[in-house]
Amino acid sequence: MTPSSAQRIPEIPTPAGALAGRRALVTGGAGGLGSGIGKAVAAAGGHVVLADVDEAGLERVVGEITEAGGSAEAWPVDLSDTAALADLRLEVDILVNNAGIQHVQPLHEFDVAKWQLIQQLMLTAPFLLTRAALPHMYASGWGRIINISSAHGLRASEYKSAYVSAKHGLEGLSKVTALEGAPHGVTSNCINPGYVWTPLVEQQLKDQAATHGMSEEEVAEQVMLKKQALKQFASVEAIAQAVLFCCGPHSSSMTGANLVIDGGWSAQ
Repeated sequence: MTPSSAQRIPEIPTPAGALAGRRALVTGGAGGLGSGIGKAVAAAGGHVVLADVDEAGLERVVGEITEAGGSAEAWPVDLSDTAALADLRLEVDILVNNAGIQHVQPLHEFDVAKWQLIQQLMLTAPFLLTRAALPHMYASGWGRIINISSAHGLRASEYKSAYVSAKHGLEGLSKVTALEGAPHGVTSNCINPGYVWTPLVEQQLKDQAATHGMSEEEVAEQVMLKKQALKQFASVEAIAQAVLFCCGPHSSSMTGANLVIDGGWSAQ
């Protein structure tokens, strides 16, 4: 299976200055999806702060953005260390809560430390970052909170109790933020992807094919994309364009909502 198996969308021109003067924070910025979102925001004229625990990866992505003429900086940080975020104040106009990890284990055996780590990184950290960003957004009368949720923010799967719980919690946080932020010009929305074609997913596909003695196409359709009506991966570009839409003028009346890009998973 190749990247062409991902959902390919035509390049949608975004005005070069659409986000000029806007400052954005993207968490998980060294990963496949976070870096793609950061590059899209920078291409639209925004200044991007990329946050991740992977310092080398951050420097690589920042370099790629600046070489392309964009504006970006790295924030090496362990967002699971939530105590260090308690007194944080952020002067950003756009916050993209994207960082996440996965751990698969039966509920009755689920490692408590893994549970706590996932809640801290994927729910408590977004709460603290949102809390830190809102005063500046309120003062300026404009702000965009984009929470990268998941099909698992709307549905559940076996053995993923911590991830599913964190994503469902993020959905609730997003809606409360939407209600409180509305009088101040701040919107809050969730984007709900199914499987997205990233280097990590590509490697998972290869590993599972080798483990099960199946072709990559068989693993994709019968295992990874089993719950999706459309047997295809979403592209990073599709999710990045959804983020840009949430930041743009055509979404100004949309808040507390979900943009679901899950290939029909949640339609079942």
